[in-house]
Amino acid sequence: MAEGALRIERTDERVRPRPRWYAHLYFQVLVAIVAGALIGYLAPTTGEALKPLGDAFIKLVKMIIAPVIFLTIVTGIAGMRDLASVGRVAGKALAYFLFFSTAALIVGMIVAHVVRPGAGLNIDPATLDTSKVATYAAQAHDTSITGFLTAIIPDTFVSALTSGSILQVLFVAILFGIALALVGSRGACVLDLLEEVSVVVFRVVAILMRAAPIGAFGAMAFTIGAYGVGTLANLALLVATFYLTSLLFVLGVLGLVGWACGFSIFRLIGYLKAELLLVLGTSSSESALPLLIEKLERAGCPKSIVGLVVPTGYSFNLDGTNIYMTLAALFIAQACSVDLTLGQELLLLGVAMLSSKGAAGVTGAGFITLAATLSIVPTVPVAGMALILGIDRFMSECRSLTNFVGNAVATIVVSRWEGKFDRAQFDAALRGEVPSVEGLPAVSGD
Repeated sequence: MAEGALRIERTDERVRPRPRWYAHLYFQVLVAIVAGALIGYLAPTTGEALKPLGDAFIKLVKMIIAPVIFLTIVTGIAGMRDLASVGRVAGKALAYFLFFSTAALIVGMIVAHVVRPGAGLNIDPATLDTSKVATYAAQAHDTSITGFLTAIIPDTFVSALTSGSILQVLFVAILFGIALALVGSRGACVLDLLEEVSVVVFRVVAILMRAAPIGAFGAMAFTIGAYGVGTLANLALLVATFYLTSLLFVLGVLGLVGWACGFSIFRLIGYLKAELLLVLGTSSSESALPLLIEKLERAGCPKSIVGLVVPTGYSFNLDGTNIYMTLAALFIAQACSVDLTLGQELLLLGVAMLSSKGAAGVTGAGFITLAATLSIVPTVPVAGMALILGIDRFMSECRSLTNFVGNAVATIVVSRWEGKFDRAQFDAALRGEVPSVEGLPAVSGD
């Protein structure tokens, strides 16, 4: 088995039996999404009242995300021992992120020019009600490159685990992991302790995921109840264009990447179906981050690489958000009859690349980064964001799904580049034949 691959816990030679169809997490979440959509459509007031269910589940997941990321990164880096390997993996991951994030921005820009979803609307920005987007614009105004970089540094070592910032957790975890690797044998007992704590933390994840259907039910009921499917009709072309563009990127661009690396994007999506449904139901890719780490380790990606690539990708590899940024920005420009020069569009692309970093799969983060991007290119009125506020929640779901798949593919690709991808275990996992992994119970129902 490849170095760093997971230890498989076998109580006997038989593969564990498959659970019954109704016990699968993906089935339970799917039923919850459908039920929530029906409640939101038939009884909008009741649907809006169910918002606390979705919010509570997201809070439960966020509660455990920082420990999961910290423990995964620290044990991964310290387990590598060779810090040159850490730097090599990080370099390859960042190169991958930069290339495909840029590709996603360009794809969104090209599609916006071809389809022109905002052409012909002839909106006067002065007539728009900007009160509802004022908060997003204010948050974007406070964002700067210097502010972004300094925000990565936490006030204290411990506060990084309580601030809710993935970038701060990454910063502290990488420092601690490198330090633990440098002290050598004297840190062995600390590493052993953290690995044991990881077993407990992932067991907590397994417990929390039992509430996933309830969270998906409440979140979907609120979305449909508060915004209504009728809001989609007004801007149907934009919504359809975004979803089709994201689908094109996943199946086309990422599909080609998977083909070049010897795996099918369709099989990977099938393997992650429970997690994708959870992301769909909650409109946040963060809700499935711990499960993604588990599933990729189970599928033959080394723990050390998963621990570096997945959390980093949640801040630096946001394909769905990047597609949304350029597509939405050009839609607003077209709707307000603003003609952009090539230089302005390139500036828009560059700013979007920078402002999207750190916008991990949190609902609404994409809207804030869009405001930050438009504020740098004054030709496109920030007031135009009011046009898409009503449908942003529906587009957030697609952003999160695309981001999630993009990070799964990135982890597999980097593992393969490192020559540590266990293809036999990957194929077995996709067939549902890999038994429970020590410390990582089969919470996904596969």
